[in-house]
Amino acid sequence: MEAFSDGVMAVIITITAFGIAVPAGPRLSDLNKDLSHVLVYVLSFIYIGIYWNNHHHLFRVTDRLNGAVMWANLHLLFWLSLVPVLTGWVAKYYRAHLPASIYGCSFAGAAVAYGILVRTIVRANGPDSTVARGLGSDFKGNISIVMYLLAIGLAWVSPWISYGLYVGVAVIWFVPDRRFSRQPEPFEP
Repeated sequence: MEAFSDGVMAVIITITAFGIAVPAGPRLSDLNKDLSHVLVYVLSFIYIGIYWNNHHHLFRVTDRLNGAVMWANLHLLFWLSLVPVLTGWVAKYYRAHLPASIYGCSFAGAAVAYGILVRTIVRANGPDSTVARGLGSDFKGNISIVMYLLAIGLAWVSPWISYGLYVGVAVIWFVPDRRFSRQPEPFEP
């Protein structure tokens, strides 16, 4: 399942990159005309990278999978699969309220789905599992959801406030989720 998820996330990043237009000329000023596309792509790339990294650490300490875990993982991938379309929409209409708000909805959905995935893995592996022991309070996960909800609403005041909050969440998560990365890697002969 980890390899499948890695492949899906790689495809998401690739499709998102295809949304960036080739500059109309060789000058830096030509690139500046499409700067919104590049900046939104970078933010989306960072988000997918953060999910990929934390997903990897989570599954490294997961011993058992079941159907519920597989569906929870697919639920996460659904929200992440919206990123290429929404990245292009925000890049084209970055001053508009609706694209800025809906962009946040996709990441709020992904954050909730990741939380569901973690809790489903804990149920499948038991309360004494490595995942359960490493879980902790999930402060970063909870504050991220609050920030996304604020960004979704504040997009109607100013999209720039939303973009600032989206960048803030990315900064919070840029360092991988240490709750699971502290656990020893399984030995592979």
